[in-house]
Amino acid sequence: MKEIFTITNQKGGIGKSTTAHAIGAGLARKQNKTLLVDLDAQANLTLAAGADPSRPTILELMQQTAAAGDVIQPVRENLDILPASMNLSAADLLFHDTGKEYRLKEALAPLLGQYDYLVLDTPPALGVLTVNALTVATKVIIPAQADLFSLSAIQRLYGTIETVKKYTNPSLQIEGIVLTRYNPRNILTKELTDLIQDTAAQIRTKVFQTPIREAIAIKEAQASHTDIFTYAPKSKVAQDYQSLLDEILQDKGGKAHE
Repeated sequence: MKEIFTITNQKGGIGKSTTAHAIGAGLARKQNKTLLVDLDAQANLTLAAGADPSRPTILELMQQTAAAGDVIQPVRENLDILPASMNLSAADLLFHDTGKEYRLKEALAPLLGQYDYLVLDTPPALGVLTVNALTVATKVIIPAQADLFSLSAIQRLYGTIETVKKYTNPSLQIEGIVLTRYNPRNILTKELTDLIQDTAAQIRTKVFQTPIREAIAIKEAQASHTDIFTYAPKSKVAQDYQSLLDEILQDKGGKAHE
């Protein structure tokens, strides 16, 4: 196991699931055995990956009512998924016992030797599932838009990350903030980007150099139940995600290009 990336931000509609899918697919294309984990009750990552929604999900795995072999579904070569379902919306009620923060870590432990990377998608809320995802992660990647709401969300998320580091995962690190749905022609974008850069410095991380542009190809790829590299490998947004992945792997000392 090289890294476990948790992709998280409590603000919805910022391309969190899209980013998780692209990072996972990009890692798999580089011959890394990769597991996607969908913890969002909206199941957007599950749907985009083309997983079978009728099979057992990550919820049953965390409840210990299903085995990993019954939950894992292949997506493409070197890429598998632990799918989500709408029943995850009840997780805060279902997981309330002592040690609830470790449910996911315990469920994933037997699988770690089978994969190079895990990429976790989280719900847009700082509840028990997000805390579980932060508890098991080695690195956090924060998607954000260049707007004031994202600034506020990042600051609240940082408070949760610091709490997790104190109580359940002291080695957790913030890998960086990635700007998504980026429109450089917006006159406010540069000013807000500078503010997010300042916020990143305050929480001791960075903003990735590569912003992810808004693109219809993303929605088309999702409708086709495939990743952006497979659907439109020459598109600008695929190039953006490739550059982002290069940044991530360079930070890891990994191979940046195929």
